[in-house]
Amino acid sequence: MDVISRTWTWLATGAHWSGPDGVWHRLAEHLELTAVCLALSCAVALPLAVVLGHTGRGGALAVNLSNAGRAVPTFAVLVLLTLGPLGAYEPWPTVLSLVLFAIPPLLTNAYVGMREVDRDVVEAARGMGMSGRQVIGRVELPLALPLVMTGVRSAAVQVVATVSIAAMVGGGGLGRIITAGFRLTDTAQVVAGALLVAALALLVEGVFVALERYLGRRRSRRGAADGPGPDEPAAVPVPNEWSAA
Repeated sequence: MDVISRTWTWLATGAHWSGPDGVWHRLAEHLELTAVCLALSCAVALPLAVVLGHTGRGGALAVNLSNAGRAVPTFAVLVLLTLGPLGAYEPWPTVLSLVLFAIPPLLTNAYVGMREVDRDVVEAARGMGMSGRQVIGRVELPLALPLVMTGVRSAAVQVVATVSIAAMVGGGGLGRIITAGFRLTDTAQVVAGALLVAALALLVEGVFVALERYLGRRRSRRGAADGPGPDEPAAVPVPNEWSAA
């Protein structure tokens, strides 16, 4: 109980929230690093997964190789990159290690979502004269979007929770509060930092769940309102996987 009360006292002290080492500044660093890593991961994994899922060639190998990378601890990758030539260019060792960590759930979910699209629906779209891009954009991606968003949500939460390791090599973020607590042997500060990271991860989870539901409702409304363009074949009707969520 003493640790709990001291942790609450630490969190309730205004001086711990302001300044260059305060919670707000570290939170901004944490979110910035998370956004950069997640954006780079999506830019690499999602287009690759969409192409492989559309063609059905080489996707299983790519997914297996990316998932095999999960066996390598992120901290070990970070240490190796920091000790290498890239270590002189902070925060790139942290960014690269977190990007490698975030790619597997993004790639796996997007690829599985593309491959689970009903092949009869895809063939019907092609039979109606749709090009490959139209099939991807108007049939496969809308059907795969729930799984794609699940992968993005999973990667975002994992990155938010793992960005704390940046503090181990002098990076910013909420992890600096935890490492400073260890250095000062201040258990209350360590627990407070861990609680802040956990609360942020839960908040990010909630934001992405709300975004998924919003996109599902919006896509359902647009699907009912949109008709075929003057020079385009009619779109194949797409069910809404989010309706049961």
